[in-house]
Amino acid sequence: MTMKLLLAGIVLILIVETNADSKWYMFPVEAGQGAYDMARSYFDMRKAKCTGADKYFHARGNYDAAQRGAGGHWASKFISDTREWLDMKRGGSPEDSAADQIANNWGREGGDPNVFRPEGLPDEY
Repeated sequence: MTMKLLLAGIVLILIVETNADSKWYMFPVEAGQGAYDMARSYFDMRKAKCTGADKYFHARGNYDAAQRGAGGHWASKFISDTREWLDMKRGGSPEDSAADQIANNWGREGGDPNVFRPEGLPDEY
């Protein structure tokens, strides 16, 4: 029974999140691609080890994911919100979470991630 409810919920989300004029069947593909973009940005941030680059990578991951379409936009919001929720549960500060969400939203809504780019971050990122 719970599996049927879960499946129905996922289908409902897919229907609601897609536009009538878009190809609804692409939503899961875009979501997967967006999740990949978010993960790539996270691992790039870890690899870069650049002080102050956190917000840049938040914005870049969300930007790249959202460019995939409705599914990527949904994935970027879901992943970002879940990450911030987990950080808060682990004792993160509300100020840091709010600043991260500003960068997340900036990138997700098409803002240039380079606004958050710190000096000293290698060009490969």
